[in-house]
Amino acid sequence: MPDASTAPAAPQPDASPVEADARAVPAAAPRSPHPAASPAAGHADTVALPAAGHAAVIAAPAAGHAHTVALPAAGHANTATAPAAGHANTVAAPTAGHAALHADATALLTDWTPTSPSAAHARDRTLRLLADGPVAMSRAHRAGHLTASALVFDASGTRLLLCLHGKLRRWVQLGGHCEPADRTLAGAALREAAEESGIAGLRIDPVPIDIDVHRVGCGGDSWHHDVRFAVLAPAGAVERASDESEALGWFTPDRLPEPLAGGTARLVAPGLAALRRSPLRPAP
Repeated sequence: MPDASTAPAAPQPDASPVEADARAVPAAAPRSPHPAASPAAGHADTVALPAAGHAAVIAAPAAGHAHTVALPAAGHANTATAPAAGHANTVAAPTAGHAALHADATALLTDWTPTSPSAAHARDRTLRLLADGPVAMSRAHRAGHLTASALVFDASGTRLLLCLHGKLRRWVQLGGHCEPADRTLAGAALREAAEESGIAGLRIDPVPIDIDVHRVGCGGDSWHHDVRFAVLAPAGAVERASDESEALGWFTPDRLPEPLAGGTARLVAPGLAALRRSPLRPAP
């Protein structure tokens, strides 16, 4: 979850989990001249083949594993690896990973049908930002950058998982910054949900349910273009709060906690619609 401090500005849409980063951001490590290799088998996001008429879903990585990349052959410089769960993220310039993520975001949002007038306006602003190139996926881009978040439902689809943000002091959906190892926005949202909930076996509908643009402090004055997704937890899932939140809790849509980020409340209806459109199930 990104910085909680926000810069003074004209009123903007309600806060989201990516309006604030509760993690300390260390100095960027030297970048390798070689791009990150493809994720090792068994650790990367995989696309499940959907039943007829259902949208494709992306499987979460195995429990306890962060998204990883393979080491290069002997004699080559080491490739960058994604940070382990619970570790602070580094600020890095755009990489080959950002290029792939930028291509996915551009294609996804160009074809996306907005779920509300505000989401349509935010989508148009985000596409204009994406015209800046892959740098729009990096938090180093102070003009603004994309983030990804997830509204997590339980296996029955009747409760949703929210976190009490450590600095924002509000209940919000899970989410955060994109990382160079992410190849899709849905994959970034799924990774953030797994890291912040401690739940393995999460499933995601790769069609966004909302987009929100808001001003943030985030290491300086900037804007978050947050793309939100619906995620389903497996039966019997037990949550475990990360260092970025003070608490996690399951709530029914008609009894949401207070104080609640307004941007979170409006995700419930499109999130439930996504579950009806594409029934998500844990992997066998």
